[in-house]
Amino acid sequence: MPTAILGWHRASGRTITEQFHAFDAANPHVYRALERMAARRLAAGATRVSLKDLFEDLRRQLPHGVTGLNNNYTSLYARQLIDDHPRWAGAFELRRRRAA
Repeated sequence: MPTAILGWHRASGRTITEQFHAFDAANPHVYRALERMAARRLAAGATRVSLKDLFEDLRRQLPHGVTGLNNNYTSLYARQLIDDHPRWAGAFELRRRRAA
């Protein structure tokens, strides 16, 4: 089975989930920023929120970006937001994860 399907990153030997947890632990401000941005959009009347859009907005807002803010993490951040704010579950479209 190809390495990508199993969710392994060849360079680091870690799964996307493992990489995400390491990134999140080192950059807790990213989650807090995404949480604030999602809350603002929902409070303004949005019924759907795209984590990809939030990522791009965050990249523009931060003066030098965030090293390591990988698009592979969007679904994991969406799941974390839903876990922390169950009432937001309908605002994010989630698909079945294929990789660990």
